[in-house]
Amino acid sequence: MSDVTRLLEIMAALRDAESGCPWDREQTFRSIAPYTIEEAYEVAEAAEQDDAEALKDELGDLLLQVVFHARMAEEAGLFDFDAVANGLCDKLVQRHPHVFGDQTIESAEAQTRAWEEQKAAERGDAGVLAGVASTLPALTRAVKLQKRASRVGFDWNAIEPVLGKIHEELDELNDEIEQKAAKARLEDELGDVLFAIANLARHLDLDPEQALRGTNRKFIRRFEAVEAGLAARGERPEDVSLEEMDALWVAAKREE
Repeated sequence: MSDVTRLLEIMAALRDAESGCPWDREQTFRSIAPYTIEEAYEVAEAAEQDDAEALKDELGDLLLQVVFHARMAEEAGLFDFDAVANGLCDKLVQRHPHVFGDQTIESAEAQTRAWEEQKAAERGDAGVLAGVASTLPALTRAVKLQKRASRVGFDWNAIEPVLGKIHEELDELNDEIEQKAAKARLEDELGDVLFAIANLARHLDLDPEQALRGTNRKFIRRFEAVEAGLAARGERPEDVSLEEMDALWVAAKREE
């Protein structure tokens, strides 16, 4: 028995209507989807940490999500795991004619262009922005939308106007703050700022989600250093002033 066959049989046993696990039996596509997203992020975290052992473990958890969805689909008579795998195989072959056909592509950049052209052809007459999933993290979706628009010429070809747009959007947000605007107006203007920041990340060939995850880790590291510094003095963050915590923060930043 192959490992994949064993995995599929275990999943079928977990979903068995009589002898399966009660939790697994009651799940649906919709209830499992948040776990699928969470596992994908945990794969990304392990990859960014260069932790091979964690990556192996997290990839297994993500594979479970694929198997889980496929099993529920098979039970509903929609498709099965083999159909998922075969569909992926067909797509990979179709989108790599330079490997499985007689076309020649000389660089990764040229392959990216060819890949996007193939996907556009598959979308047919749908609009340029069609098919960018609404469930993506907002910054990631912003970059994907911007990339799609850029391919038809809706883009700046220099960094200066991108930076100018960020300053413009910040000024508009500041105006709304000064006018004590309603929350909906502030949210709208803040969204414009974040969209402009995502555009800057795209022009710098950076992933804004990855950049922010890195900053989150840095914040945790430095704040924990603040807590450790206070604990060494027998104090807690809630018992001292912002100035005292900031001094420890600066010290932690210097040590890095």
